[in-house]
Amino acid sequence: MGTAIIILILVLICIYAIKSYTKKLAHGCCGAGGDEERKIYVKDKNTAHYPYCVKIGVEGMTCRNCKLRVENALNAEEGVWAQVNLKSKFALVRMKHPISEETLRRIITRNGYTVTNIQNESEKVSQQV
Repeated sequence: MGTAIIILILVLICIYAIKSYTKKLAHGCCGAGGDEERKIYVKDKNTAHYPYCVKIGVEGMTCRNCKLRVENALNAEEGVWAQVNLKSKFALVRMKHPISEETLRRIITRNGYTVTNIQNESEKVSQQV
């Protein structure tokens, strides 16, 4: 009797593991589900038009869909152009007008990711231009 219960539990665990793995194969590591994430394109890519810039450390991104989800959330804001580096786990966010750190954190955490740090990059960007 006890052996049968243990075998049943092991079978259920195997079924769950197989379902999770097939979901990962079909939809990416984060199980984005359904359609692939579509990129929100920024029309103005002239860096001279973005006097404010921050570099945001983002944890929890593991695949292309995660990268696009963070970029899209930031790019949906008026006057923002964000580029995410998945390997280095940061987002470079250029802004036409200043946006508070609190707002940027809220945008990213609302999408299920964790902000590790925010560094002001405006001086570095203005020196490069």
